[in-house]
Amino acid sequence: MATSALAGELAPGLLERFVRYCRMDTTSARDRTGSPSTPGQLELGRLLVQELRAAGLADTALDPDGYVYATLEATVADAPVVGLLAHLDTSPDAPGAGVSPVVHPEWDGGALTLPRGGTVLDPAVEPGLAVKLGHTLVTSSGDTLLGADDKAGVAEVMTAVTWLAANPRAPRPTVRVAFTPDEEVGQGATLFDVAGFGADCAYTLDGSDVGELQDETFTAAEVRLVVGGVDIHPGFAYGTMVNAATVAAEIVAALPADRLTPATTRGRDGFIHVVSVAGDAVACEVHAIVRDFDDDLLAEHVQLLRSVADRVVADVPGARLAAFEATPQYPNMRRFLEPYPEIVRAAELAFRAEGVAPVRKPIRGGTDGSVLSARGLPTPNLWAGGHAFHSVREWASLDDMASAAAMLVRLCETWTTPELCGFRLARTAV
Repeated sequence: MATSALAGELAPGLLERFVRYCRMDTTSARDRTGSPSTPGQLELGRLLVQELRAAGLADTALDPDGYVYATLEATVADAPVVGLLAHLDTSPDAPGAGVSPVVHPEWDGGALTLPRGGTVLDPAVEPGLAVKLGHTLVTSSGDTLLGADDKAGVAEVMTAVTWLAANPRAPRPTVRVAFTPDEEVGQGATLFDVAGFGADCAYTLDGSDVGELQDETFTAAEVRLVVGGVDIHPGFAYGTMVNAATVAAEIVAALPADRLTPATTRGRDGFIHVVSVAGDAVACEVHAIVRDFDDDLLAEHVQLLRSVADRVVADVPGARLAAFEATPQYPNMRRFLEPYPEIVRAAELAFRAEGVAPVRKPIRGGTDGSVLSARGLPTPNLWAGGHAFHSVREWASLDDMASAAAMLVRLCETWTTPELCGFRLARTAV
């Protein structure tokens, strides 16, 4: 059931938008050579520009790097400028072409057998599904992802600002809208025009459970190490060959298996995740991502990986560690948001106005807000209503999505109240 009358009013148009956006293939590419990394993101960006202009928003444009920007003018003077953001791309972890959304009205609680791929959503095993009895659910056909990450957020922002534009009596500050490319491959905020955006704060719509309010993320690093070997014809390899692929496999096998892996960690635990191992007897690369909420612990995890690699290579005469590169990916947003408690406070007030209890928990991942907060635009993350991201089991609750869109309307009104209207951000964009 929709949380409020406003959510109920917004739900039909939101569903139509969401399904339409999900059908567009906007899968991003890890081997990005330009922004955006794939042409489908530009296609969706162009569509959103058309829809924003039709709704009456000013300064609406798609820039050369694939970012969509627009402005909804204020109806209340002297309020801060507030940004609403979502990302255009979907994850390359599961197929994103040929998405065919399936709508399940007023779900009766039974297992959902999807039309393709033998995919079944069973409430007995699917996290979060069992509590959505009576909700209208949206799934894929079972052989692709759905795209709720983050087309749920895109549809919610579009629905909210379109409603606000059509209801000028509703109090609102100046609202800056942005849709970013390539968030799923860690590049969504790198080319974002923070100074030109000109907001005092912003919010991403990129969470799952209704009520999520997230102002803390992992700090993230990427590690790429290359093992060098000695190759020769295998028939004449005795005493000479040093197989780099075998040594790389030994490095991976020597990492802790009972801790510091995604499968053995939860809550505030960090991890080392080996993403891929690729190469041959001459050279083999191990690609890993390293995560923790504590910067010092993150550094320890990176050092552990380096120590294991050094030890294994040293034990194999002729092998060498040809490269070891640890690259920061995004920071924990917490320290950038702590100086501005008004930003989280405004979200909490908007949640409660929509009848939703705030749920504060850290993100075991990152959002565009991680980098944007570090670059001078404090940006916590809010719920969007999608679940089982990056998989063919992905699903979304229309009821929760409609509540998110209604919450955005209330969030805009909250920023016009005397308690918050005077908030301004010191401009330090980088």
